[in-house]
Amino acid sequence: MKIITSCKTDQIPVSQRGFTLIEMMIVVAIIGVLAAIAYPSYQRYVIKTKRTDMMSEMQNIASEIESRKLAQGSYSAISASVKTDFATAYPRQGTQLYDVTITDPLVAKWTITARPKTGSQMASDGNLSLNYQGIKCRGSVCGTGEEWTK
Repeated sequence: MKIITSCKTDQIPVSQRGFTLIEMMIVVAIIGVLAAIAYPSYQRYVIKTKRTDMMSEMQNIASEIESRKLAQGSYSAISASVKTDFATAYPRQGTQLYDVTITDPLVAKWTITARPKTGSQMASDGNLSLNYQGIKCRGSVCGTGEEWTK
């Protein structure tokens, strides 16, 4: 039996695999640039989605006002229930972004207004409103077309 007492490491071929520090830094820099471009676009998309949700909710409130009016025969019969049921903060679950008010539900000339809550993500987005004629306003721009989406 032969015992080896020393081993020479320079005779064993060593195969190294992996990434160098420079390669890793290049990958991190590329990811950083992509994130810097994508994140603001994502934030705009999120704000637009939340605005669209509120606009849809306002359309639902308007439909409910009109259907209650048809069922009761007049606006005065539905006034208290409309304000109680719908003039609140939205969305009702999760982080509330808008305060909704309904003006003059006693008469046919009602207006639904959604004001962004101060300090919320939507604070700089401007007020949304919808009236009995179907005129939609976002900030100071009003009309019956695509004013909400601009």
